[in-house]
Amino acid sequence: MKADDVFDGVTDVRDDLIDGAGEAPKQRSRWTKRRWLGAVAAVLAVAILGGVLLRPGGGMTAYAIAQAEYPRMAQYPGEGEGGSAAYDAWWESVKAQRRDLGDTSALEMFFARSAQTFLTEKPGENRVYSPVNVYLALSMLAYLTDGDSRGQILEALGSGGMDELRKQANDVWNVSYRDDGVITSILASSLWLNENVKFNRDTLNALARDFYASSYRGEMGSKELNKALQGWLNEQTGGLLEEQAENIELDPTTILALATTLYFKAPWAAEFSKDQTAPQTFHTPTGDVETDFLHQWNSGSYYSGDKFSAVSQSFKEDGAMWFLLPDEGVTPEELLADEEVMEFLFTEKKYDWGRSALVNKAIPKFDVSAQFDLKDGLKAMGITDVFDPERADFTPMTTGVNGPITLNQTSHAARVVIDEEGCIAAAFTVLAPGGEAPPEEEVDFVLDRPFLFCVTGNGGLPLFVGVVNDPMKAS
Repeated sequence: MKADDVFDGVTDVRDDLIDGAGEAPKQRSRWTKRRWLGAVAAVLAVAILGGVLLRPGGGMTAYAIAQAEYPRMAQYPGEGEGGSAAYDAWWESVKAQRRDLGDTSALEMFFARSAQTFLTEKPGENRVYSPVNVYLALSMLAYLTDGDSRGQILEALGSGGMDELRKQANDVWNVSYRDDGVITSILASSLWLNENVKFNRDTLNALARDFYASSYRGEMGSKELNKALQGWLNEQTGGLLEEQAENIELDPTTILALATTLYFKAPWAAEFSKDQTAPQTFHTPTGDVETDFLHQWNSGSYYSGDKFSAVSQSFKEDGAMWFLLPDEGVTPEELLADEEVMEFLFTEKKYDWGRSALVNKAIPKFDVSAQFDLKDGLKAMGITDVFDPERADFTPMTTGVNGPITLNQTSHAARVVIDEEGCIAAAFTVLAPGGEAPPEEEVDFVLDRPFLFCVTGNGGLPLFVGVVNDPMKAS
């Protein structure tokens, strides 16, 4: 592939994707309380901003070509606010985000295989990974490639072709998106384009339509563009990954970069009482540490398999966080290699393992994060051609480029924090081609040794999975 001819007219975007051409869209702040009480639909609008400067964080300059408007959701009414009409509007907007994912076996296979690959690269360390975030990044990458390069990505994603992937990826995006004043699960995508290269507008249109991807262009490798990208990553992840974002830089040879983010925040359906939080011993692989544990006693479901036991902690209105405790003598990495555990984590069959019990939970508060290169893992999953200058095929995005184009940056970062009130988490990926009677059974569930966790969103999709070997270490 060669580098010179990639988008013939960056401001020439299809008319049916234009809304408010030439005007800078008002910035939507996820921190501002919004009330959308009318009929709500998930509608994508792209504003063409030719010549409008984007300055994330101030001073950092990149040219915004197209910026996506995200689905607008009615806000969950507070007590005494708006009555049944407000509640109905909220519920309708929640339903508008739902999609029939159909046969999810291919999705489940990718989630399981990728988790096994990326969470076991450094045994004994904390590790966090977002299956949904990486899935969407690779889906976008499939748009940019062709031939065997695309075929390998499709195979890794378990997709039969681009039409199938286009629908499923869009459905995954919408099912995972939530911004209703109760649960915040915001996904964002962007393309960062070399200002000296022309790009295929049809591909940009497709990415805008299916991934709500905004596009920016600037001097590749410049301090200004790097800071703009870092600022965008920080804005979309609520500043949770600021340290990791500082490590993201694009060199002058980069043709383009795609970035996907996921920001998640949800309160527990039943908060942990701060009065019950107390220090307790956690047995790390290298020795014991004292850390604060959350405690809760309630009736619920208790799950167990051949090598593990598990409980879930529900979020308010939707989703849950799952905690898997390996049996004595079993490591989290051994669980990740077990097909039964993968089936439990990533399919609805997990409920077959459950039984009713009075569960005494003791869960360490933790703040874990990780940043790592996806390259070796992607190769292990069969995605190899995009890294090979003789085989990489990026023709859908670029034409007439001098010299080969390969994928030269594959960075993923994620962070998950839990406390008495709930869970907050974020991830980014940057790919640069470059009321019943208590049951009789009572169980103690004490996460006092290395364990797995999984945060699920709407539809049970795995937003984050991770290994906690030491809750006292942030990374």
